[in-house]
Amino acid sequence: MSSLSERLAAARRADAAGSPGTDAGPTAADVATDPAVAPALSPAPAGRKPDPAPRRTLGASQTDRIEELKASVHAELLQELGPHLYDADMDQDELDQRVRTVLADVLSSQDRPLSSSDRARVTQEISDDILGYGPIQPFLRDPDVSEVMVNGHSSIWLEKSGRLQPADAHFLDEAHLRRTIDKIVSRIGRRVDESSPMVDARLPDGSRVNAVVPPLAVDGSALTIRKFATDPLTAEDLVRFGSLTPQTRDFLDACVRGRLNIIVSGSTGAGKTTTLNVLSSFIPSDERIVTIEDAAELQLKQDHVVRLESRPANIEGKGAVHIRDLVRNSLRMRPDRIIVGEVRDASALDMLQAMNTGHDGSICTLHSNGPRDTLSRMETMVLMAGMDLPVRAIREQVASAVDLIVHQTRFKDGTRRITHITEVERMEGDVITLQDIFVFDSSAGFDGQGRTLGRLRPTGLRPRFLDKMTYANVSVDPMLFATDRL
Repeated sequence: MSSLSERLAAARRADAAGSPGTDAGPTAADVATDPAVAPALSPAPAGRKPDPAPRRTLGASQTDRIEELKASVHAELLQELGPHLYDADMDQDELDQRVRTVLADVLSSQDRPLSSSDRARVTQEISDDILGYGPIQPFLRDPDVSEVMVNGHSSIWLEKSGRLQPADAHFLDEAHLRRTIDKIVSRIGRRVDESSPMVDARLPDGSRVNAVVPPLAVDGSALTIRKFATDPLTAEDLVRFGSLTPQTRDFLDACVRGRLNIIVSGSTGAGKTTTLNVLSSFIPSDERIVTIEDAAELQLKQDHVVRLESRPANIEGKGAVHIRDLVRNSLRMRPDRIIVGEVRDASALDMLQAMNTGHDGSICTLHSNGPRDTLSRMETMVLMAGMDLPVRAIREQVASAVDLIVHQTRFKDGTRRITHITEVERMEGDVITLQDIFVFDSSAGFDGQGRTLGRLRPTGLRPRFLDKMTYANVSVDPMLFATDRL
């Protein structure tokens, strides 16, 4: 008698030939009924796990049913609530309560019953879509998520603990994503369309939003949201995270109270705005503060704060109000301090003028790779103002206006650390001299998880601006600059 493998091979040859073929050996049916072969082809016994394919099909049909139910409930809810969703006078809490009440009624009237978990899921997702920002709303609520990046409707990425990871969520289609973007930008009176395909905006909590739509975004609309904590970080938080040391915190506190002009520099995502918020918290509460930003993000706790926000051009290309216009106007508002969220263009000239015309204690942020690059970028942006100024004159203005540069870096492990606290001294020839007061020491290397073990350390040099701070009745403990103090 031939072996089992030979008989199976003969059966396959017979099937391939299209006829039973007595010469080709037994057929597949014969093989199946053979006692020696039947156990191998028979159905799995009851104790064995079933084939997973039917389970996947069942899960897919269940998902499709829930998506279909969501669409029908969503449409019925919009029909029921009507214009209340767009009533600007309605309080957000009242709108939220009304939506959830109507949603519960609509769900209970559905013919198809839902399990409690599916009902909760449908309720949450529809509420997020109508009251929030759709599939990204849960990530905006998550305190561990610091940034949400949408690269087209089917790709959502998150930043958690400084690391990027994909999110298990997506928009239904490009139209769904565009509706969400329009909802965000329209709330602050801005627009995004083919004629104006880029926009900077903010959420009600101050989180920074940037959106780019086709034709500039090739693979679908791109939405980036830099989240801000509902409870702003304090100086103690930065010390706990390792961004600052207790000594540098006390030193920066004295510098702000001593009315020094400070530039916070660093790369994108290095934490400049957070540091600016912390520095602003050191400003005495009896001073008038004017903040100027592209999208209002700063969260100052003082009582006397005037917040100004730039405005883009309207659909006719008119009505734009730039940072430079606001800086110039702020000089007529009797400010004690001028805080500019970010200097990125010709407004640098007006910022320098403000610092040099008696508005000491001004603070701004600026993108750069280091303290020396900060001054170079400042010069370049002043030249963007179109003033035919010699470079030496610009450098004299910078050296006279700026007292301190606080440079921040985002490391590969996702941590954000202040790496340089540098004094801007004076002109020597055609060069502005800088003096590092605190520098990040990375000689300790990294731990097992790849986190840096370095920290800010004093260089042992005392800054020259200590005399200027005495005019504001602020003194600094000389031991802050001792190199042997940890």
